[in-house]
Amino acid sequence: MLYRALGASGLKVSVVGLGSWLTIGNTLDAGDAGRLVRSAYDRGVNLFDTADVYNDGEGERALGASIRGLPRHHLLLATKCFFPMSGDPNDRGLSRKHVHESLRGSLQRLQTDYVDLYQCHRFDPDTPLLETAMAMDDLIRRGLVLYWGVSQWPAERIAEVVELCRAERLHRPISNQPLYNLLDRSIESAVLPACGRGGLGVLCYSPLAQGVLSGKYRPGAPPPGDSRAADQRANQFIGRYLGEGHLERVRQFVELAARHELTAVQLALAFCLRDDRVGSVLVGARTEQQLAENLAAASVAIDPALQRDLDRIFPA
Repeated sequence: MLYRALGASGLKVSVVGLGSWLTIGNTLDAGDAGRLVRSAYDRGVNLFDTADVYNDGEGERALGASIRGLPRHHLLLATKCFFPMSGDPNDRGLSRKHVHESLRGSLQRLQTDYVDLYQCHRFDPDTPLLETAMAMDDLIRRGLVLYWGVSQWPAERIAEVVELCRAERLHRPISNQPLYNLLDRSIESAVLPACGRGGLGVLCYSPLAQGVLSGKYRPGAPPPGDSRAADQRANQFIGRYLGEGHLERVRQFVELAARHELTAVQLALAFCLRDDRVGSVLVGARTEQQLAENLAAASVAIDPALQRDLDRIFPA
């Protein structure tokens, strides 16, 4: 396993992290989740990402159960808050009240007394940014959170919060977790540069476009029965990637990877990791075999000729 500093911080993250959005606490039962987490840890993964909203808290509960018995000080637990957890008007957003109470719930579900990285799952236009930044700073000073970050924030808000924290002498965010893959390169124009200027490391989620970039979905063919697209519990977001134009580009991509003696999965993850602003790619492996293939991407380098071929198939 390779490790990179997350942004301008001293925190070292495995270049492949294990996410839990649609897997741990959702489509995987407790036994499979525990085996997958332990296998990831044994292979050098130290970053485990979840969120309070994942399956209404079950993602955190399952991850907390899965890490039982592992050395806590070797793990980097990352979770998030923002989305509604009930019908209460204060049980959502990034107000001081919700941030503090959301963390309390996350700590209970994860069965830990601190989280390494606490992330604002989206930007909250209804809460003053200073209030959110001060709430995160408070949690860090109390030792309940070690670092904080954001997820899916636009470039201008990233720049704004970094400058605000510098001016107010608050702990600044060290990370941003955006959607990023070959089929969606929209962060390259503004978000990635803003992260670089602000010292935020990038944690890419959905780097395989929910498995579409693996090549398992073919133009004109129904999805395989054991795939995410065929799973009613996990297919609510995958449709955006299943258009014929996308699938034809993926077909060409699979052939390109094979010519370089790589799997499509390895090349898709290596594409994200080619940028040193990216600290880690978060994968949603469901089996140990998938996990092993994901981890093999850590050693794949992309030369200029291969990058040109990728740009031809997937224009930025």
